[in-house]
Amino acid sequence: MNILWYMCAPDGAYPWNPKGSRTMDYSYFQQLAKAYDRLGFTGALFATGAHDVWVLAAALLPQTERMRFLVAIHPGLIAPTLLAKMAATFQEFSRGRLLINVVSGDAKMMGAYGMKLPHDERYTMADEYLSIWHRLMAGESVTYDGKYFSVEGAKLALPAGAGIEAPPLWFGGSSGPAIDVAAKHTDTYLSWGETPEQIKGKVDQVKERAKHYGRELSYGIRLYVIVRETDAEAWEAASWLYDRMDDAAIAGNQRFVSNTDSVGQKRMSEMHGGTKPGNLRDLEVAPNLWAGIGLVRPGPGTAIVGSPDTVIRTLEAYQAAGVDTFILSGMPLLEEAYRFAETVLPRLPVNTELPKAKSYTWSTLFDRDLTAQKAAG
Repeated sequence: MNILWYMCAPDGAYPWNPKGSRTMDYSYFQQLAKAYDRLGFTGALFATGAHDVWVLAAALLPQTERMRFLVAIHPGLIAPTLLAKMAATFQEFSRGRLLINVVSGDAKMMGAYGMKLPHDERYTMADEYLSIWHRLMAGESVTYDGKYFSVEGAKLALPAGAGIEAPPLWFGGSSGPAIDVAAKHTDTYLSWGETPEQIKGKVDQVKERAKHYGRELSYGIRLYVIVRETDAEAWEAASWLYDRMDDAAIAGNQRFVSNTDSVGQKRMSEMHGGTKPGNLRDLEVAPNLWAGIGLVRPGPGTAIVGSPDTVIRTLEAYQAAGVDTFILSGMPLLEEAYRFAETVLPRLPVNTELPKAKSYTWSTLFDRDLTAQKAAG
């Protein structure tokens, strides 16, 4: 298994409320990075949030020796040539520890950055963007004039000169266009906290689409974890969090996630319906899987709740569904990273080897798509 922890603000015992929120400054991020590196996690997800993830990841690189950096990018916000140069530089300085999380976002998020493409068109643009990226990272000289991007004589010095491998691409998205881009371009397909049964169906769907491109992917999921010595104690901890989910915090988060065009967010919201029942176990969507955190946090809102044995059984259920990568977190990040690392991690077959990017030849596929685009005008 690949077991990654989370590296993003906000944080705290219950960070949706100022009383439970913790200051996220550079010193604290250094603590987190050193802890994850020391505790034996495969790496950390640098998710989009208050801080720029590339600056944050670069600033924390000297604090680590072995952990991987899963860094988010949004196709189209920076030129593909510049992204390739940034990635090659990070790969050189980290000795190959970069992973890239391709995030298409939703209309609200991308509109804040000046991108106003409809949902499906964002994935059409991402297809073109990643096609250029692959050729650059393969050491090609790229001249291309497409619908969204135009480059002339673009070429990186680092891959050819330093033998730097392209970092693997990770990708999440539940819509048909998203799955097609993932199957065509990426190495690891990510889902938010759906049940093992739901994930099995999605893995099968992506596998079938990947066959169309002659490819095989690995699969991952993003989840919270509430682990205690016993199942009863874990549910008591979940109840403690639940008691602090006030009406204002729930309403504020539901406003934030409303009217989204993200299929993944809609699937998360359906698990709890935006309302807080009297009994927290009413939001147990599968054995030991609790959707309550989604009431107050956007994105993946499902937590594994239980003893170390229960947590391991649940992870193994996901593994049986085809998942080998887990991006986990608890609240607060630092204390729960230690708790998980001391009670669960030693009993898991955790991957601590430096990843190798898969080698693919992209020119034929790219040229075919370019010919089709020109024929369509």
